[in-house]
Formats: sequence, C-alpha cells, structure tokens
Amino acid sequence: MAKLSIILPSYNEEQNIANTSNVLSTLLEEHQIDYELIFVSDGSKDATYSEILKAAEANPNVKGAEFSRNFGKEATIFAGLQLAVGDACIVMDCDLQHPPTVIPQMWALWQEGYEVVEGVKSSRGKESLAYKLSAGLFYKIMSKLIKMDMNASSDYKLLDRKVVDVLLGLKEHNTFFRALTFWAGFHTTTVEYEVQERLYGESKWSVLSLMKYAISNATSFSTLPLQLVTVMGMVSVLFSVVLGIQTLVKYLLDTAVEGFTTVILLILIIGGFIMISLGIIGHYIARIYEEVKGRPKYIISKVTENVQGNIVGRG
Repeated sequence: MAKLSIILPSYNEEQNIANTSNVLSTLLEEHQIDYELIFVSDGSKDATYSEILKAAEANPNVKGAEFSRNFGKEATIFAGLQLAVGDACIVMDCDLQHPPTVIPQMWALWQEGYEVVEGVKSSRGKESLAYKLSAGLFYKIMSKLIKMDMNASSDYKLLDRKVVDVLLGLKEHNTFFRALTFWAGFHTTTVEYEVQERLYGESKWSVLSLMKYAISNATSFSTLPLQLVTVMGMVSVLFSVVLGIQTLVKYLLDTAVEGFTTVILLILIIGGFIMISLGIIGHYIARIYEEVKGRPKYIISKVTENVQGNIVGRG
C-alpha cells in the first residue's frame, strides 16, 4: 500500500500542532490513506517541539525533529523531505492556511500518474494591502527572473518519491523549493485552493522578511541581477556620451554654463550605478562564499523516538 508523507515546517507554532495533527489524521484515515506527519521545528522559541512530542506519543504516525537553531523555512522543508519515507510527499503550512481538504484530490491525481501536483492560489485570503502589494511584486519579479509563472504558486504541493530524490540530491546550500519544483520538471498538474484563515497565532512573515526572502531567492536561482550591472554600465556610458556632445556643442557656440553643476550631477549618477553594481556583485560573492564552505543546510538536535536511523546533526 502506497504511503503519503506530509511535511509541516513549524516555527513558534505551539498552538497549532495538536489541532493540525488531529485534523490531518482524521481526514487521512477517513480516506483510508496510509500516512505519516512530519513536524520540523525551526529552532522555535516556544513549546513547539514539546507539543510535537505530545502529538507523537498520541499518534504513532506523527514524527518530529528540532533544529539546533533557526535555519529558515527552506531548511525545514528539505529536512522534512529527508526524514520522509512515503511514496509521495506533501509540503504544507502547519497553521492549515493550506486547506487539508485538497489533499485527497492531490493524492488521487498522483495515483493517476502525475509526479508533481502544484497547489495554486485562487484567493490569497485576508491580507493587508501592503502585504498583498509586496507579495504581488515578489512573484512578478521571481517569474521574470526564473522565466516561470509563479504569480499564484505556493509551497503547498505533492511530489512523487523520484522528484524528492532529485531535490535531495542537489548539492547547493541556498535553495528555493518553490522554484526548484518548476525547474525539476516531471509530469505536472495543478489544483486550486483558497488560503484559509489561521485559527491560532500570527503569521511570521512581514513585508521586510518577504523582501529579504525575495532577494535571497532571486540571487540563489538566477544570474539576471548580475546582468543588470552591464545594463547600468551601458546606460552610464550612453548618458556620458550624450552629455559630452551637449557640452561640446555649447562650448563651440559659446553658450556653456559656468560652474560644476553638470560635473557633480554626472559624478553622482555614475557613482550611484557603481555602488549598486558593487552591492549586487558583493551579494553573489557572499553566496559563493557560503556554498564553498560546504556547511549543512540545517542541524537537527532532537528527533522523536519513531524516527528511524541516526539523523541527529545531519543536514
């Protein structure tokens, strides 16, 4: 009988663990799906891991792991995939904003032969205007950078075991799970869902954290920002040529303006381009530095008793 693994990244989600475990267990048992729930606590500061231990004691199908510190959502996803033993894996939010009712539909599509089932948002739910605008801008930029339509994409998706093995085989340190599933290819389909409201707690994402996430993922998955350096250089040269011709013509016509206004303006524009370019290049050098060090994506400090194998410290 095929088995489904559900990976649930958890950061300060002590209020959601028990409810999420009960809701998912009840749903999957009703549809007679053999399953395991894998909660990965991302160095939570509250009692998230204690709640995971309680859930694992109450249900042998619940597994859990705790990071030694906060490593980020990408790390928790890959740690969950590493711990999973199912023939297919679903990644979803621990707060159930990704509706569990879609899972049977994903499972049925996988049984039909689809190897990737992407969850596509038909509605973003209740979000602030600033968050909606920043999220919309983020997805538009990422779609341009990786040349894939990610405007309604999410981390909510089902992956066949062969897709999971491909992703786990990637050696890169800085990963972007949402885009990597597009990059990997395979036989793919989509299901629509509406983002649900949280029952407990608050979202851990802010406009600032979303901006940092966008920059990190843009530079880890695309070299287009580096090409902007060349574009800025060409614009700077073109601007300098036009300004030089204008200055020469005015000088020959004896209408040149005295002073250093033009020179100062030119220095400021070119200097701005140079500083932006250095910033972009520096960010990529930092990425290279992180990759060369070869440090693990995450460090697992604790696991529940039903996790097989010696995986503590592995990442």
